[in-house]
This record gives sequence, C-alpha cells and structure tokens, in this order.
Amino acid sequence: VQLQASGGGLVQAGGSLRLSCVASGSIYRVNEMGWYRQAPGKQRELVASISTGSGRTTYVDSAKGRFTISRDNGKNTVYLQMNSLKPEDAAVYYCNSDSLSDSGSRVLSWGQGTQVTVSS
Repeated sequence: VQLQASGGGLVQAGGSLRLSCVASGSIYRVNEMGWYRQAPGKQRELVASISTGSGRTTYVDSAKGRFTISRDNGKNTVYLQMNSLKPEDAAVYYCNSDSLSDSGSRVLSWGQGTQVTVSS
C-alpha cells in the first residue's frame, strides 16, 4: 500500500490548510487512516485518525475544534482540514494507514510527509 500526501505549505497564523492523502496499491480494505506530525526535536505524535468504516474520529487535544479529519472511502482518501493554524502546528505531517491487502495481510503504511509552516 502506498500513500501519497499533499497540501502542505506556508501559511500565516490564523490561516487554513487542507491536507490530502491517497492510498493506492493492492488494497482490499482500508480500515483506518490518520495524520501524524513531527516537529524538529520532538517525537512524532498522532494528530487525528478516522475509522473508514464507522467514521469514528480521534484528535489530539491541541487539534480539537480547529482540525477536522474526513474520508472518501471510494477514493481511499483522507483529508485533514486545519483551521486557525498556530506556529506550534508547524511540522512535517505524515499520513498513516492500517489496511488489509488483497492477500489478506494487514499492512501499516506511511506517506512521505508534507511540510506545514506557520508564520507568526
């Protein structure tokens, strides 16, 4: 399973960005997708995740009320709408998926990362 992330960039504090991540390959079913981020000198942290079946979402506390994760199951795509961005949101954002391949194997995949920079 390959993940292609896009949508990062430079934005002023208070602005918005929308990240997209498309899963492709020998996918039988994508069970869950999520976004992680890693700032310089910090550990990678989960920002948001979504179950593709139930639609149940999880957010890190700092993202609640500002970020929204959504999915398009038909396109194996997950989005992260980020509003009211703060300088502390700046990081490389990574897409992650938990999938079942056509051969029946569970596959955990990471995208290549997309840079989000927030100027104050």
